[in-house]
Amino acid sequence: MEQTHVVAIVGSLRDHSYTRLALQYALDGAEAAGATTELVDLREFDLPPLNPDYDEQGDSAKLTRIIDNADAVILGTPVYHGSYSGVLKNALDYCGFDEFGHKTVGLLGVAGGSFPVTALEHLRSVCRSLNAWVLPHQAVIPRVSSAFEGEELVDDGLRERVERLGRDAVVYANIEPEPSTFESDENVGADD
Repeated sequence: MEQTHVVAIVGSLRDHSYTRLALQYALDGAEAAGATTELVDLREFDLPPLNPDYDEQGDSAKLTRIIDNADAVILGTPVYHGSYSGVLKNALDYCGFDEFGHKTVGLLGVAGGSFPVTALEHLRSVCRSLNAWVLPHQAVIPRVSSAFEGEELVDDGLRERVERLGRDAVVYANIEPEPSTFESDENVGADD
């Protein structure tokens, strides 16, 4: 049996990104569970705002190929105005059922404040519309600047939660697909 491959997508363009740091802990959890891992840093991709009149733009084919080849994907985002980042939204807009259909997806959010959950609920809806299987367990880090000292996640409970997200991505990577969701049946744009 092949080794499970987990990809984490950083939905932040900041040089010192807490999202990127937190996703590395999730990938550490995935590696501890026996997976190979890959951190996808969207700063390294040329992804202009999606124009659906074109099949490929910039590095979109490279991004979709990476996601398509993953057994599980972890989406990480900072919370902006109660939702997930525009850079992650744009990256996801390049994807469809080919990349996410029946794929296990984990969700991680970081926030400067104390309420990062809505961003993950929005991402959960997007993933359901692409017929992905979203892990019930999700990881959120509120007041993120106080949760880290340098690059170290110092809150033991939060670190365990984030590492568990990575482990769960491996454990459930090959879960039997469920029937299509109502959202995915109505999502004609993902078939384009």
